[in-house]
Amino acid sequence: MNSGARLEQLAEIEAAIRAELSAATRQPAHEWRVAVLATTDGALADARSVVLREVADDAATLALYTDARSAKVAQIRAHPEGTLVLWSRSLGWQLRLRVTLDIETEGLLVSSAWAQLKMTPAAQDYLSPLPPGSALGQALPERDSRGHFAIVSARVQAIDWLELHADGHRRARFDAQGARWLTP
Repeated sequence: MNSGARLEQLAEIEAAIRAELSAATRQPAHEWRVAVLATTDGALADARSVVLREVADDAATLALYTDARSAKVAQIRAHPEGTLVLWSRSLGWQLRLRVTLDIETEGLLVSSAWAQLKMTPAAQDYLSPLPPGSALGQALPERDSRGHFAIVSARVQAIDWLELHADGHRRARFDAQGARWLTP
């Protein structure tokens, strides 16, 4: 996490955001490791906690793992826009990341991630014979070797940064139009 000095320049803030996002994937106790992902089914909003697993392209793309049978996968396929919300109490920073989402269920990226994950307790999340949200007590179908592991790729389109601070709150936006200060 940031050393505590209040950053003043937009470029410094953007670099710190990207560094913190990268750190969140490597440090299990990082406050941004678990984020809230909001999607829609076209009529209703839906939000759930997700774990940041990988960061690529200078934090322009984030990877999350999911069960390919989950409701969020169907939502993302129909409506690929979403928002990730992260909060850091120690920094006093909230991020809202506007993202374009994509589901990957096969290919080298998925196979490589599964190869690392399959020997850990977390692999059980993707090997369940029933889809997430299924009623308990149903007949169990057979398992397969890779289960229902999928990767959600989240391409960051815009970052809305809010700092809550005793000396005054600040807000900035970073997107294709550049970096600019906003009214908190």
